[in-house]
Amino acid sequence: HHRMFLEPQEKKRSMKALVVKQAKKSCSCTPAKVKDYVFSFFPVLQWLPKYKLREYLLGDIMSGVIVGVLLVPQSIAYSLLAGQEPIYGLYTSFFASIIYFIFGTSRHISVGIFGVICLMVGQVVDREIQRAGYDLEPAALSVLTGTAAYVNTTISSVNGTSQKLLCDKSCYAITVGATMTFIAGVYQVAMGFFQVGFVSVYLSDSLLSGFVTGASFTILTSQAKYLLGLDIPRSSGIGSLIATWVNIFRNIHKTNICDLITSFLCFLVLIPTKELNEHFKSRLKAPIPVELVVIVAATLASHFGKLRETYNSSVAGHIPTGFLPPSPPDWNLIPNVALDAIPIAIIGFAITVSLSEMFAKKHGYSVKANQEMYAIGFCNIIPSFFHCFTTSAALAKTLVKESTGCRTQMSGMVTSLVILLVLLVIAPLFYSLQKCVLAVITIVNLRGALRKFKDLPKMWHLSRVDTVIWLVTMAASALISTEIGLLVGVCFSMLCVIFRTQRPEAPLLGWVAESETYESLSAYKNLQTKPGIVVFRFEAPLYYINKECFKSTLYKQTGVNPVWVKTAKKKAAKRMLREKEVDSGGNQTSISMDFVSEPLEFHTIVIDCCAVQFLDTAGIRTLKEVCKDYREIDVQVLLAQCNPSVRSSLIRGEFFKEGEDHLLFHSVHQAVDFA
Repeated sequence: HHRMFLEPQEKKRSMKALVVKQAKKSCSCTPAKVKDYVFSFFPVLQWLPKYKLREYLLGDIMSGVIVGVLLVPQSIAYSLLAGQEPIYGLYTSFFASIIYFIFGTSRHISVGIFGVICLMVGQVVDREIQRAGYDLEPAALSVLTGTAAYVNTTISSVNGTSQKLLCDKSCYAITVGATMTFIAGVYQVAMGFFQVGFVSVYLSDSLLSGFVTGASFTILTSQAKYLLGLDIPRSSGIGSLIATWVNIFRNIHKTNICDLITSFLCFLVLIPTKELNEHFKSRLKAPIPVELVVIVAATLASHFGKLRETYNSSVAGHIPTGFLPPSPPDWNLIPNVALDAIPIAIIGFAITVSLSEMFAKKHGYSVKANQEMYAIGFCNIIPSFFHCFTTSAALAKTLVKESTGCRTQMSGMVTSLVILLVLLVIAPLFYSLQKCVLAVITIVNLRGALRKFKDLPKMWHLSRVDTVIWLVTMAASALISTEIGLLVGVCFSMLCVIFRTQRPEAPLLGWVAESETYESLSAYKNLQTKPGIVVFRFEAPLYYINKECFKSTLYKQTGVNPVWVKTAKKKAAKRMLREKEVDSGGNQTSISMDFVSEPLEFHTIVIDCCAVQFLDTAGIRTLKEVCKDYREIDVQVLLAQCNPSVRSSLIRGEFFKEGEDHLLFHSVHQAVDFA
């Protein structure tokens, strides 16, 4: 046996030197560094001077106008979901598009209103409205009667005491929404500043998909009452989905037939047209803006048919033009909503970063994940002063934007101009629009998330663990609550990883003839074994959770538990001594002696550590115990293919006695040759 000698690199680790070096790098200020910092913080300064007018402008204008046309009805519809007046949805989409144009690095994603985020905002808004003493009816249902509504003074009784409220319910609702949006934005910018984007790695694709599908059921449930024209309070908290359906069925005899028929007709138009858009998207230069057509037609029908006056149909009400003066968030509300803003911030930036990276990879450019966190953070912080609620990237609108010729972030600016036109001129014309039409638009846009059920067989075939994570997260998000569902999904996916390392694969290995390769005997045929040598591979890190599994699997695979062998030898020796004392005959004694001296089938165990990423103190202690126990029954244990981290842990843990470090081998073949 020829020992291979590798000389380790010298590691000069001085914490003080590292800190000083990093401080100098961070604190040094040169003109070039300032310029780089400004250009990286405002990406628009990099790409706008290089904008190719003839090549890019037509595609950007076309995609911007189409997304804007689609965004107007969705902004109005999703406002209901967030518990807000329609005008605030338009504000949110307008400001988000402009701010992402300045700070964003992705050329294709559409930042604006996202259904799941709106749902989470709406749940908090309803809770705070109830706490403040307003009635339980969602803020979105109250009809704004004019600009004077913002300064109305209402006397409301809270727990038997009188409290003077400076604004009406819709005003308080947007105050809560804007305050939570501000806090969520601060969290996102802080995550970018401290570079903790790694948090998003705990949100796997299956987890996010399950969460969005589960939340889609909650969205559908929250909109069902508008389809039937029912005036029932919005349930919140744990089990709100079931409580809402119970309320709906209790009040189903109060269904407004006009709203029900309108909803049915809108479904008949929207679903087939959306399916046609999907089916012929490769042939169509732009998707048919069916939502806008439906909203215009429904508004005209409601206005001229006098549906509100005749059938008491619920309508959007007055939507003012122009902008309200900016106002800061309510600092007194921050303690109430700070905790609720955490999952909203995490979901918002996780979806934005994952979508931006996906489309960047598809089109061959790079995005900065850290800058994306700043961008989505500022898309929440700045608009929160202008009566807006939380935003993030949205997949459906991003796909439309990409498929209609978008080339740069300029498309977002065009979208904001379309929304501005609506805000300044067209908005009041939607006064007679029925809320059931907005609910239909929201529900129809859930098709993509609900279609994930069709992918379950394929997902099960690919990965059963991912499928179970999807199902658990989806069920928890739908049946318990969205925030708890997200937490359950994260915890469950982590437990799945732990369980997989707790009971990993641990096969015996055989030798591939005429090579130096060793593979699993249970996976491949025609592998050879060396007489007297057992090769064992443990396919996980060895740490406190799986140390007992390591020992029990090793004993089972080798067929020899050294502790039992030692115990059996001691018992046999004691029996032999007793037999000598009573002098009962030689036959029994010879049998006992034969048992004691019965040889094992092997003399060496080689442990292949190629899949052991790390060892903790429990892992080192376990290896020491295994080696000691086998040594006592005359079996040597050799370690092979340990990575530098494991080698370092073994040396620090004094695994080897003086001069024994040569028993650590760089390959299984080398260890077997030595044995």
